[in-house]
Amino acid sequence: MKPAIEIEYCPGCRWLLRAAWTAQELLTTFESELGAVTLRPSDASGTFHVSVDGQALWDRKAEGRFPEMKELKQRVRDHIAPQRHLGHSDRVERQDDVR
Repeated sequence: MKPAIEIEYCPGCRWLLRAAWTAQELLTTFESELGAVTLRPSDASGTFHVSVDGQALWDRKAEGRFPEMKELKQRVRDHIAPQRHLGHSDRVERQDDVR
């Protein structure tokens, strides 16, 4: 069975669109590796939690911020398809590349 991602978000904070965009990005990137991406509204205020098959990959409260999509995709990749290259999302930025 293919892995499933769950994105739990705070509806009171109006984070449904962020959760939906995150789901879209993950489904687009990992369409052949994922079995499902589920959005789940949380009862706890301030929640934005991403897990794969119950294993936490990102927790906004623990990290102190939302994930950059690049880093979230890398964490998902490391968990479900470690051999996969993510193209430009794997590129390491050098200081002189940032403009």
